[in-house]
Amino acid sequence: MHPSIHAQTMPDKPAYIMAATGETVTFKELDERSNQVAHLFRDAGLKPGDAIAIFMDNNVRYYEICWAAQRAGLYFTCISSRLTAGEIAYIAEDCGAKLFFTSTALAATAEELVKDNHLPKVARKFVVGGALNGYESYEAARDKFPKTRIADETAGTDMLYSSGTTGRPKGVKHPLTGGAIDEVSALAGLAMLLYGMDEKTIYLSPAPLYHAAPLRWSMTVQRLGGTVVVMEHFDAEDSLRCIEKYKATHSQWVPTMFVRMLKMPEDVRKKYDVSSMKVAIHAAAPCPIPVKEQMIEWWGPVIYEYYAGSEGNGFTALNSEEWLAHKGSVGKPLNAIAHICDDEGNELPVGEAGTIYFESDSQFEYHNDPKKTQESRHPNHPTWSTLGDIGKVDEEGYLYLTDRKAFMIISGGVNIYPQEAENILVMHPKVADVAVIGVPNEDFGEEVKAIVQPADWSEAGPALEAELMEFCKKNLSAIKCPRSIDFQEELPRHPTGKLYKRLIRDRYWGNRDSKIV
Repeated sequence: MHPSIHAQTMPDKPAYIMAATGETVTFKELDERSNQVAHLFRDAGLKPGDAIAIFMDNNVRYYEICWAAQRAGLYFTCISSRLTAGEIAYIAEDCGAKLFFTSTALAATAEELVKDNHLPKVARKFVVGGALNGYESYEAARDKFPKTRIADETAGTDMLYSSGTTGRPKGVKHPLTGGAIDEVSALAGLAMLLYGMDEKTIYLSPAPLYHAAPLRWSMTVQRLGGTVVVMEHFDAEDSLRCIEKYKATHSQWVPTMFVRMLKMPEDVRKKYDVSSMKVAIHAAAPCPIPVKEQMIEWWGPVIYEYYAGSEGNGFTALNSEEWLAHKGSVGKPLNAIAHICDDEGNELPVGEAGTIYFESDSQFEYHNDPKKTQESRHPNHPTWSTLGDIGKVDEEGYLYLTDRKAFMIISGGVNIYPQEAENILVMHPKVADVAVIGVPNEDFGEEVKAIVQPADWSEAGPALEAELMEFCKKNLSAIKCPRSIDFQEELPRHPTGKLYKRLIRDRYWGNRDSKIV
């Protein structure tokens, strides 16, 4: 269960193919290049438990860096290509990255990181695909080293960041096992048992590799000896073209991608043969019931869903047939027990909504944030942990999500915590108070909206809206900034200062059964 094994048994088989260019990397090439980079890590002084950061677009070098870190016992943090220089710098410093990798495709932000000395604690910085001021050539550095294995291989893993309720992203950190690089992983077991993945799998990955699901599932396919087809960017028609061209058997999506494909003209949708698709998985965001119904009607009963988090504390899943009998459900727990609890931690009866806790042996912490780590645990049961979602179970044990405790917004499968934008907007001199929420969006599930209490009510209007939106975008990645702003003379706050955000959200969500779609 490792590319190094497949490099011996089927060296010329493609480990992955870049969809736009057709460039193919075999298991032998992936093994040799990741060995070279592992030597580079050791030469740079990195030892097991150390960290690197990867800020890149989907490109042909991505996996070799990840697998090099995996076989060198390192933590590798993949950073969103959509973040600002300040946001990137925070994550790189927080994860303790000693080396930093970027690409010429992200030159503008990469150069800003160097010019403004945003990475003072990073020992060396590398650029893929060309030259960039302040960066070493990745390919030149890699090629100085042998293609043989390092002497002290041990299993590393990813440490990925999601936005935190305090306004700063938090790294989800799992302890290193100290085991062999080819030790059996839980995700590989799920891939085989649930989705029938094996060496014959051809897996289409249409999403950015810095996200947990595409990164982990595609690397799992490579563990099993299958081939990954990596799309550099998602495009609805290109996705269908890739399924037909490569006869893809498995794929992973977010609901927004389904919406985009369904909105194509019918003659375009019917032009492509998608019959090779055996398993199309979706996760990361709730899927509107009508969208999923149409996808099952179009592709057949090959649509699978799961609910989980980077924390790995629980996993629910169901297939098309189960979903059609339990529409809106995210499935039954597979590797943990689900408990629905009230605010005091007491378990609630079937059908009542409360905080979802998973009881499992999974160990995780939020890096450098013991308070958030502790808050994720049940007050009376240390082996129960929560992602902060609200839900209920039916009499058959199927889980339904109904709300998010921390008011997290999921837009197009991307997790957005509103306090990041709130912290920016409240600093504007024309803002007295602000609340950022998620509101319904037909394409993305949710979109970001700000409700602002102006310092001077007479200034409320389109001009101030435009000014505040531009102010936010100068300080925060655009995806986290509001797409619209409404004005309110006074936000509903308790005398203690507590904001009654749910009162604000309810005006936009109405009487829906679920307030997360």
